[in-house]
Amino acid sequence: MYKVLFQGSKMKKQGESQCTQKTISLLSPLGTIQVSGCENGVHTIQILMDVAPAERSSGAPLSCVVNDSLAETSPELQRCVEWLQAYFSEPQTTGSLPLPAFHHPALQGDSFTSHVLQVLLRDVTFGKTVSYKRLAEMAGNPRAVRAVGGAMRKNPVPLLIPCHRVISSSGQSGPYMSGKGNHLKQWLLTHERQGGEG
Repeated sequence: MYKVLFQGSKMKKQGESQCTQKTISLLSPLGTIQVSGCENGVHTIQILMDVAPAERSSGAPLSCVVNDSLAETSPELQRCVEWLQAYFSEPQTTGSLPLPAFHHPALQGDSFTSHVLQVLLRDVTFGKTVSYKRLAEMAGNPRAVRAVGGAMRKNPVPLLIPCHRVISSSGQSGPYMSGKGNHLKQWLLTHERQGGEG
């Protein structure tokens, strides 16, 4: 079930005019998720870790319902909420849904972080995983394994850009949210494995 809360704030981009951000708080199977964005796109997604993740049984989809009207939000935020709803209730359908636009400096320009996150989004699809080393190779710099880890930590839109799918070469899941969200990473990987069945 989703609860939606709107808050207005301003964000100034380098050399550009201010954009008006809204924040939507969603009650998800992971606990509260806050999505912030403006007319141009999604700025951030934060998983607050305020509750333990919901039990995920392979038989029943997880229910995600928007309680309040999204009429006052931008089309990009609405698209993000719809994508998140699908991800939790019918995760295998997300590949056919349009992603919202992103409007965060880490995802714009030609920085290594931006490039790695774009490669991850494009090439590591639902239910798949990739090692930090392999992702560095895919991004064109096989020696940049640590930099790939840094890019995952800087990901402003987890879930949409699936940094939870990046694991260690040993097959261990590796850290998530600087090690504080390792249990959420395990939940997400299990959710995708079970959501892809049937």
